[in-house]
Amino acid sequence: MVRRIKAKLVLQLRSQGLSGRAIAAGQGMSRHSVQAVIDAAEEAGLGWDRAEGMSDGQVYEVLFPGRGVRESVFAQPDWGRVHRELARVGVTLRLLHQEYQDAAVRDRQPVMSYDRFCRLYAEYAAVLGASSRVGHKAGRSVEVDWSGPTMELLDPTTGEVSKVYLFVACLPFSRFAFVHASLDMRQESWLRAHVAMFEFFGGTVPRIVPDNLKTGVISHPREGEVVLNDAYRELAGHYSAAVLPGRVRHPKDKPSVENTVAHVATWVIAGLRSETFTTLSGLQARIRERVDAYNTTPFQKREGSRRSVFASEERPLLGTLPAAPFEISQWVYGRKVGRNGHVVWSKNYYSVPFAHIGAKVDLRITQSMIEIYRGDERLASHLLLPSNTSNKYRTNDADLPEGRGWQPWDRTRIDAWAARVGPATKTVTDRVFESVQVDEQAHDPALAILRLTRRFSPARVEAACQLALRGPVRNIRYAHLRPILDTGQDKTGQSVETADEVGGYVRGSDYYAGGTR
Repeated sequence: MVRRIKAKLVLQLRSQGLSGRAIAAGQGMSRHSVQAVIDAAEEAGLGWDRAEGMSDGQVYEVLFPGRGVRESVFAQPDWGRVHRELARVGVTLRLLHQEYQDAAVRDRQPVMSYDRFCRLYAEYAAVLGASSRVGHKAGRSVEVDWSGPTMELLDPTTGEVSKVYLFVACLPFSRFAFVHASLDMRQESWLRAHVAMFEFFGGTVPRIVPDNLKTGVISHPREGEVVLNDAYRELAGHYSAAVLPGRVRHPKDKPSVENTVAHVATWVIAGLRSETFTTLSGLQARIRERVDAYNTTPFQKREGSRRSVFASEERPLLGTLPAAPFEISQWVYGRKVGRNGHVVWSKNYYSVPFAHIGAKVDLRITQSMIEIYRGDERLASHLLLPSNTSNKYRTNDADLPEGRGWQPWDRTRIDAWAARVGPATKTVTDRVFESVQVDEQAHDPALAILRLTRRFSPARVEAACQLALRGPVRNIRYAHLRPILDTGQDKTGQSVETADEVGGYVRGSDYYAGGTR
């Protein structure tokens, strides 16, 4: 058939003086088809001088206009609308084909099959130069990673050069990119970069696709659940997102950001290689300029740019940002609630409901707040006391037991209790307070001594203190007094010997039969 003939090749060989019969024999073509090309060229006035600069398809179209163009009997969808709708959340080719089918039936037109519908859409996307949107949905995910190549900051006073690490994020649908500079790759920097990223995009997405770095993912087993870092899980929850890390050693699970990282090396790092930066803020400002230029550069194989596609098609589908940005936090585990109903953090005291006295709790500390958790239950929250204060209390009245009899322990109450027991006991507790730098550090050891009166009579505790004061140990503690009371040495009033300066009191040699040990 004529439409299979390479018309441009026929004209080229004809210009070289070959006859139609020779061309047909040499190229294995039909003589009638070759003659049809020659006749059509003479009629159209197309010689080799013009055809040489044209493609095969253009030559064929000039010689045989309209030949080979087939018109389908089926109703044709608006492929541009199909392409746009497929980017929306939950929209599939199956759904769009059903809608097309319903519309064609209403108009009493023939309907193409689902397979033909999918094949023609793929051809449309290929001609358009756009990738199929079956894999990427607008506003559904963001891919994040650290850039391997780094930048530098120069200290103008010392001449010291420090590394600057680049956090890179990319929205796979529009390929809209974000870059953030940081002095390290620790967890706090990782979280701050995410906060800045969401502010830059002006919205949130339901999926975050990171690498398996320890600042975000504790473990990613081949089978079983992914274990996330607590702080990273909180950040994702704050922005109503789920963290779905790519598989270990599978960079193709997040190809968009991997490709963007490579582009960042060219647009940002290489583009700024001749400039010297002395401040992180100055470097970040120049990085933002370079990234803006990258995002506004037109695509090579499709219309628009990253910024235009983001603004027109993806930005309206992003989730709403929370009223307040995520606040970076630090977790401290296994702190014990003291007998005074408070937990200690940074030399200050914060109240916990009295029912949890003695329990182990976890602390979540932000720049302005401290929250106290027992398991998944938040027990209390307080404004943080200034970092330059110590021995201060934050107490919620609701955390205290009802009634006027309960008061937090302090030096005055302990001294009064010791004085009621006796002067020797008062001396012992005074020495306990003298041995510490902060009074609160002496509360537990002093109260341990005084609580001996619950097991033994106050008179016996006083006698034990008198006996202990005659020994060589100056800072007498519970461990020194309890052996005296257990062995009844306080009743005899006899002196005792010590095993060493930190050990408890032991029986004297005269206690044993025969007067020897």
